[in-house]
Amino acid sequence: MANADGRSAARLAAVQALYQMEVTEKGLNEIFAEFESFWIGCEIEGEQYKAAEVAFFRDILTGVLADQGPIDRLIDKTLAEGWPLARVDAVMRAILRAGAYELKKRADIPARVAIKEYVDVAGAFFGREEAGMINAVLDGLARRLRADEFEPRG
Repeated sequence: MANADGRSAARLAAVQALYQMEVTEKGLNEIFAEFESFWIGCEIEGEQYKAAEVAFFRDILTGVLADQGPIDRLIDKTLAEGWPLARVDAVMRAILRAGAYELKKRADIPARVAIKEYVDVAGAFFGREEAGMINAVLDGLARRLRADEFEPRG
């Protein structure tokens, strides 16, 4: 069984890396090197970053980048009309993209687990309202992509 704390830390690091890639235009290999050498499991400015499951971190980043166009279109369809993904805060975009990737491509991770994890990541950056928006968008995606996980049991 995967280390849950390591996966949670990998999700947080992946969101931070996706954000950094967007605002600095750094490439994937440069981001891998930077995060794996200086962020993951390290202390920065008195803040101890948890050890992350590096393979999972890499999977999220490469998966989002490889499928970003379709992922963005899925998110756009789920966001409220008039609020395309391009109008959403860059950190929120990173959270939504990573969450959408897991929901779309990582069937080994239960949808509700992925949603909760990314709502928790949102809570590290935003207040309740924004975290609630992340929850609503990812829940909408999950119900469309993995409807079988939300069917009533009986």
